[in-house]
Amino acid sequence: MAKDKTIYTCCECGGTSPKWLGKCPHCGAWNTLEETLAQTASASRNRFQSWAQSAPVTPLAQIEANEVRRTPTGLEELDRVLGGGIVEGGVVLIGGDPGIGKSTLLLQALDALSRSLPTLYVTGEESGAQVALRARRLGLDASQVRVQAETQLEKILATLAAERPAIAVIDSIQTLYSEQLSSAPGSVAQVRECAAHLTRSAKASGTAIVLVGHVTKEGALAGPRVLEHMVDTVLYFEGDTHSSFRLVRAIKNRFGAVNEIGVFAMTERGLKGVANPSAIFLSTHGAPVPGSCVLVTLEGTRPLLVEVQALVDSSPIPSPRRLSVGLEQNRLAMLLAVMHRHAGIACFDQDVFVNAVGGVRISEPAADLAVMLAIHSSLRGKALPRGFLTFGEVGLAGEVRPAPRGQERLKEAAKLGFSVAIVPKANAPKKPIEGLTIHPVERVEQAIELVRTLT
Repeated sequence: MAKDKTIYTCCECGGTSPKWLGKCPHCGAWNTLEETLAQTASASRNRFQSWAQSAPVTPLAQIEANEVRRTPTGLEELDRVLGGGIVEGGVVLIGGDPGIGKSTLLLQALDALSRSLPTLYVTGEESGAQVALRARRLGLDASQVRVQAETQLEKILATLAAERPAIAVIDSIQTLYSEQLSSAPGSVAQVRECAAHLTRSAKASGTAIVLVGHVTKEGALAGPRVLEHMVDTVLYFEGDTHSSFRLVRAIKNRFGAVNEIGVFAMTERGLKGVANPSAIFLSTHGAPVPGSCVLVTLEGTRPLLVEVQALVDSSPIPSPRRLSVGLEQNRLAMLLAVMHRHAGIACFDQDVFVNAVGGVRISEPAADLAVMLAIHSSLRGKALPRGFLTFGEVGLAGEVRPAPRGQERLKEAAKLGFSVAIVPKANAPKKPIEGLTIHPVERVEQAIELVRTLT
């Protein structure tokens, strides 16, 4: 009996190789080639026969461009991340660690939508009874969500054509398989093929489809990267399993803003939206403490107040440690060098630890000034004034650069009762903000000197 021919497919770019290689010849990624069965020429030809006729060519000016119609999910924080709600015919991919709450969130959203629209929940990882048990725990006893426990793609497509739901959830894409392929479920070929068929079905029928995806140990979505390019929206579920708070972040969104976040709290009755997320990222100190500085960061369109904490302590080893949690570690080393060069503050023999409270990850450079002032406060052992906040990017020349949308940041801080702010000069408002004293600075040494006078 002839042995089936195998090829090796890269799970990052989808490129193929006739033999295993440590490095993908197409994208250069290491250890990403996985063995799959090769497609026969006849199977590929039959599969593409239905695509023989192309769509007509139309001038761009003659194409009618209407605003997409959105359907609210009933969960305000999820609607914020999606850009206002589910779009008809849109395909959403949501990934996250096991047990973080993906299925719980989607089941709650489908239950709210099922009161006015036909919905379908396709589960490939659980039985219908297990989904029903989860619904009982969430208090959704009278839920009208229709459930199908199936993993074969062709049967799922037939169900979508027969039921014609407005929104369908596929949990998860890694459990599906197509009879057209001989590889195992979860392989690169199966994931790519099943996602392509489901996306094509959504665009043709108008059904909005939500795909649940597994993540790797590095936190990236499992499967080929082409999967993210197929869909309209990519959401990541973030959060520590030891914490009750969860973040849903939009990485890609063809119908809304990227890097938008939704904040949820895990309760006994499922996930509940947090109306004031700044409260969970600020510690409740009875009095100001050294090494603590409040930053106004921007997540999508939402200003968030986050407490940045720093601890500077004498190091018992020749090479002091530099550790940051929630902030970029290489940027911390750069800021320490800027402090020494332009402000005369040396930490050569000190261990420096920096942490963003609440498990939030801050990637924007506008956190530089807050990190620097928190380190200076811990080194001096003097707390910053009560109601103090700051933001601003710090350059290698010691200049303080402006942050985008500074007015919105300051207004959000004033709304929450903050009274003193050090900001880049370019972000200083033309009109005073009630209750907020603003000190504009142009250089790092000015900010350090100003903090010394305030404390």
